[in-house]
Amino acid sequence: MTRVYNLTSSCGNLKNRFHAKMLGFSKPATGFLRQPEPRSIGRFQRGIQLKAGNIMFAGHLIEAPATNLWDIRAPDIGFVHEAHGFGWIDDLAAVGDREARLIVQAWVQSWIERYGRGQGPGWVAGITGRRLMRWIHHGFMILRGLEPAQSEPFFQSLGRQTVFLSRRWEAAPLGLPRFEALAGLIYAGLTLQGMEEYIRPATSALARECRMQIDENGAIPTRNPEELLEVFTLLTWVVEALREADWIPSQAHVDALDRIAPTLRHLRHGDGSLARFHGGGKGVEGRLDEALAKSGNKRLSANRLAMGFGRLSEGRTTVVMDVSPPPSGRESLNAHASTLALELTSGRSPIVVNTGSGSRFGADWTREGRMGPAHSTLTIEGTSIARLGRPMAHAISKTESLIDGPSHVPFEFSESKRAHQIEAGHDGFVSATGLTHVRNIRLSFDGTTLEGEDLLIAVAPHDKKQFDAVFEKNNLHGLAYNIRFHLHPDITPTVDMGGLAVSMSPLSGEMWVFRHTSQAELSIHMSTYFDSTRLKPRKTHQIVLSHRAIEYATRISWSLKKMVVTDVVSDENLDAIAGII
Repeated sequence: MTRVYNLTSSCGNLKNRFHAKMLGFSKPATGFLRQPEPRSIGRFQRGIQLKAGNIMFAGHLIEAPATNLWDIRAPDIGFVHEAHGFGWIDDLAAVGDREARLIVQAWVQSWIERYGRGQGPGWVAGITGRRLMRWIHHGFMILRGLEPAQSEPFFQSLGRQTVFLSRRWEAAPLGLPRFEALAGLIYAGLTLQGMEEYIRPATSALARECRMQIDENGAIPTRNPEELLEVFTLLTWVVEALREADWIPSQAHVDALDRIAPTLRHLRHGDGSLARFHGGGKGVEGRLDEALAKSGNKRLSANRLAMGFGRLSEGRTTVVMDVSPPPSGRESLNAHASTLALELTSGRSPIVVNTGSGSRFGADWTREGRMGPAHSTLTIEGTSIARLGRPMAHAISKTESLIDGPSHVPFEFSESKRAHQIEAGHDGFVSATGLTHVRNIRLSFDGTTLEGEDLLIAVAPHDKKQFDAVFEKNNLHGLAYNIRFHLHPDITPTVDMGGLAVSMSPLSGEMWVFRHTSQAELSIHMSTYFDSTRLKPRKTHQIVLSHRAIEYATRISWSLKKMVVTDVVSDENLDAIAGII
């Protein structure tokens, strides 16, 4: 997940630089007390690319074979943060050969020479915590083959960064950056000789942050599922490190893990990925299941609503829908206009998706991915349920906050003999059009059929007056709307039955059929899928239902039905499907 620390003020930067440059007077670490096994898992293919000089950070690909990382001119602040956070060591460690080790050693030593005394942009608490954990995780790789005189600067730098964190962790923005800062400080205290004094105050501070930032239902204010996973992973690492060193984690720390785990399960699709909402991606492959397994917590969410998301799960099918207002204020810098958007996964095959976060691919893609049309929901042309405001004061990046989003999002879960059902609505269109959007979805108990209805309703008398005014302004042509179902790039859609249905074939060999019973026009358009593991956004398709609202109440019914569950789709099966639809 791309992280840009948006809330560091110029005053905060000056304090960071002051404390960083004063570190020459601090005592260094003298060696490892113990070294935990690397818990951060890298990607082998990215490590191979780094070895070849293909450096991709924050969506920028720079081809620089045989070039020191710190000689490369960074294209933006996201690239800088990713470089100075040293998460890329995980990828080179996943390769693990001599060439990868020599690159790691050269880039670490060069960083110490250039920035180790407090210079440069890497002296931010959250980034420092992330860097410290990677250096400790991969200490054996970094030190292998070095003489004691060569190792001394490494331990001296570790000590300086630890002292810096002890003074500046509170300057880290709330959320993931602060958890990274405290996790790094605790790791250093547990593993470095001479740094033991920082363990107790850091664990006490982490306990306070767990109580303050993770609510009683295991949610965080940004409503970003991937960020919640990152926080959960950090807390799990710290618990393991504490127990290995014969320290007892605080009860607040353990309780936070117990609250988060059921929420993450609620947000987990059948393929092990996370629902992609509010700036979060699907997560590094395998990380969610690994973190849940290591936590030892096997509870499911007792609530029908977790972190503002509703979930339906039957058979091999999971559906996750955003049924709450988007985050606001400081927490909205990565928020999306996704209220009532849904994602559907069958087994290990994503079917209906949102485009996801474009933050790795530049400012334009970032903005496009945050707006309503990038999500599998209904939009009205000429208006939006939320809009992007100005960048927050003192923001390092140009990321805008999300403003004017829905304020009222009623939600109801129910079940019948045939299906589980979610019904929700939002008032995001009311001020501009007088219309409330209501979405009702029902998943059959065998998971083979998702039935849905989207309604646009003018509820109150003043809403009807607003609708009439807009209707007249549009020369009685009505309000144009689109209902989008973005498809995963692995899906091949085909329009059938004269435009009444769309058949979709995931790689699993299943067949899903989309149908609708309304006056809307069905069409297939190109779409975009943001995948953080790729160099460029991926092309994909979207199903679009288009029409105009000309009355106080408009209803659009649709369904997604799994027709074939065998591994191979035969001609007879295709004929049977055609007969059914």
